[in-house]
Amino acid sequence: MNITIIFFLGLIIAFVGVVPPGLLNITAAKISLKEGYSRGVTFSIGVCIVVASQCYIAVLFARYLSNHQDIVDVLQRVAMVIFFLIAIYYIFIAKAKPENQEDPSVKSKRSRFFMGMFLSSINVFPIPYQAYMSITLASFGLMAFDQTSIISYVAGAATGTFVMLYVYIFFFDKIKNNAWTSHKNMNYIIGGITGMIAVITLINILREA
Repeated sequence: MNITIIFFLGLIIAFVGVVPPGLLNITAAKISLKEGYSRGVTFSIGVCIVVASQCYIAVLFARYLSNHQDIVDVLQRVAMVIFFLIAIYYIFIAKAKPENQEDPSVKSKRSRFFMGMFLSSINVFPIPYQAYMSITLASFGLMAFDQTSIISYVAGAATGTFVMLYVYIFFFDKIKNNAWTSHKNMNYIIGGITGMIAVITLINILREA
């Protein structure tokens, strides 16, 4: 398996996972705006170190599941239903949040590096997300679970996370008031992403049937 392809798959999957505004990317942007670019980057590096470890755990879990196909089959079907429900919620049900929300607090004097590690460590979403995506990639023959491939994928995921945080750091002040970044449109983006993942899962289930 080409480790360059695996690296970029990890990068793209992590990049997409961090696109919707959340605690980590918004905090990185606010730190950069209020305290300077270097602190925003330092915060992001702390985030990415934890993301790399979470991704590694997720891929090891995926490797274990890949040897128990019966469990994978059940999880795929459950995940497909959940992703479809999430997509329906964000596209048709979720309401736009008030635009005058308070900015996240970034006044702590502690090291932004450790702040990034802490906030990233309490965000456990990357573990199930990366486990599911790596299983899906493996089912399409796009990823192997040898040590070299795992390290390449984890490196790509950490890089993809950093790239998206970097985008928020440099462009948030310019795009935060644009129409496409409104909460309503971000709901559509999140719903579209989860819907696309659900469709890919459905295709994979039908292909294996």
